[in-house]
Amino acid sequence: MHLHDDKLKELEMRAVKIREDIIDMLVEAGSGHSAGPLGMTDIFTALYFHVMLHDPKDPHWEERDRLILSNGHICPVRYVTMAHAGYFPKSWMMTLRKLGSPLQGHPERLKLPGVETTSGPLGSGSSQAAGLAYAALLDKKPWRTYCVMSDGELEAGQTWEAMLFAGRNRLYNCTFVIDRNNIQIDGTTEEIMPLEPLAEKFEAFGLNVERCAGNSISDFVTAVERAHGVTAKPTVIIADTIPGYGVPYMEHDYAWHGKPPKAGEESRAAIEALRTLGGKIKSEHE
Repeated sequence: MHLHDDKLKELEMRAVKIREDIIDMLVEAGSGHSAGPLGMTDIFTALYFHVMLHDPKDPHWEERDRLILSNGHICPVRYVTMAHAGYFPKSWMMTLRKLGSPLQGHPERLKLPGVETTSGPLGSGSSQAAGLAYAALLDKKPWRTYCVMSDGELEAGQTWEAMLFAGRNRLYNCTFVIDRNNIQIDGTTEEIMPLEPLAEKFEAFGLNVERCAGNSISDFVTAVERAHGVTAKPTVIIADTIPGYGVPYMEHDYAWHGKPPKAGEESRAAIEALRTLGGKIKSEHE
């Protein structure tokens, strides 16, 4: 899984384009979440284009790795990344949240091949992931399960029941990725329900804990490599992300948790900022 510089540049530039497409998708939809998808783009890019074993031409390939998106409201980043990977035509991206579209406000398993589970109530994805990972161990299957979760949903008790189960059954083939962006729809997590010290909580439940800069693809890949080296317990990667990453007027502002940019000045400013980010990435790799 070693990441060469050329590959890193390719992934970072793809992440910029995915962010641009997220903006266009949200503007067209007129509703949806901005901060989370932009903050998690680097991680989704790394998962789909470097980490996971999967086949867009055969979404039901039995040996594929499974990706559960527990906080389904950040689905714009999953949809755009899947389109870039070849799961469906990019033209579908402009149908987000429209009547009859397979790209709804939460992913639906029966509507979109490549989506493992239907999301909805926050907190349920961790249980789904633990169940899949447990089934893989029982069947002696080599595939891995990854579960992307929000930090806000750690307020849900079901999450901790899943962690108890994962730790008890030593689900080393399961990796939970926490989007630690410190915001939720009505404020910061530490104002609403303090989570820290977070790593110690997971360790007490029998999990290995890694922490990384969530907007660094190389840092995240390194954390995944360390997780794969642990063979006696599941791993949680606490990924410290910047909500709205790449669009300065959105960054760290919980007001952008659940709304899209407006067509016109807001969307143009977002695209311009992302193109500036792309230019910076190019210069760093020269």
